[in-house]
This record gives sequence, C-alpha cells and structure tokens, in this order.
Amino acid sequence: MFEVDQEGPMSAYRVLTAPSPLRDIEARHPALRGAKSPMQTIGIKSPSSDSDKRSGQDPGRDLVPLLAGMAVAVAGVGAVLALVDADSPLRGPFTLFFLLVAPGAAIGAALRGLDPFARTVVSVAGAIAVDLLVAQGMLAVHRWSVHGGIVAVTAISSLVLLLVAVRRLRKRMGKIRSSRQVTAKPTKT
Repeated sequence: MFEVDQEGPMSAYRVLTAPSPLRDIEARHPALRGAKSPMQTIGIKSPSSDSDKRSGQDPGRDLVPLLAGMAVAVAGVGAVLALVDADSPLRGPFTLFFLLVAPGAAIGAALRGLDPFARTVVSVAGAIAVDLLVAQGMLAVHRWSVHGGIVAVTAISSLVLLLVAVRRLRKRMGKIRSSRQVTAKPTKT
C-alpha cells in the first residue's frame, strides 16, 4: 500500500497511494447499488401502550398522587415532631408545613368547584386564616401552647374533611336513590 516516490526532491519519504481496487465481496455489496443495510430497514417499534390503556392516563399524571403522598408524610412527621418535643432541626419546617397543609387541604377539598389556581389561592389564604384564628383564640383565653395549637388545627382540619366526606356521601346517595326511582317502572293494577 505504501510506495516510495522516486521522482522528486523528497524521495526518502513514503507516500500514501490510493487504496487497491474493491475486493470481490465489497464490489457485490448491495449498498453500492443503493440498497438499505439491514440496520436501516429495522423499524422502530413503539413501546407497548398496554400500561397507558390500562390506566387511562399519561405517565406524568402519576406524579400528582406521589407528591400528595409525600406531602402527607412530611406534614405527619411535622405534627409528630411537634407533639413529642423532638429536638430535631426538621421540627420547625415540618411543623410549619403541617400548619399550612392540613387546613389548606381540607379547605381545598371543600372547594372542588373552583378552578385549580383559585382553589390553591383560597386554600392557602384559608389555612393562614385558620392558623391565625387558632393562635388568637388561644391567646385570648390565656392557654397558649404548641401542643394545643397543633391539636386544634388538626381537629379543625379533620372536622372540615369529615363534613366534606359526609356531603359527598349524601350527594352520591341522592343520585343512587334518584336513579333507582327513574329506572323503577310503576306497575299498573
């Protein structure tokens, strides 16, 4: 493949010449005639959509329940850390998170008719109002305590969630009763 060039001042250097003609197998290769190689003919298969059909939603929507579960866990840990007087650096932020999330979630559950942004704004404002009312009430009766505040906020939030659950249950039972009355045909005697 390398030849020595004898004509010229640089006759001592090797010069790279053109490659030898194609070998027999290379000359018969289908790509030389414009055919696609086997790797170009393999189609890209779409991923199985059984999981999307099964759940009825896109994968990004699975993130919301995960984040909600994490928020409940952090809020619960904050309430427990405050109630047991744990000496932890996470006690303050987690307890504050609980004091905002517990009443906010309860108020947000009660306001399902609003659009998401308005519901979020009203829930946060309501959570702050509940916390301030609990603190003001405890100061007014001279019974201020961290434990009492946590218990009072938990009780108010639980009561609101219980009322929302009862309201939804009554609405559902009313729909069931009305659908039974509509489907039941009166018999002529």
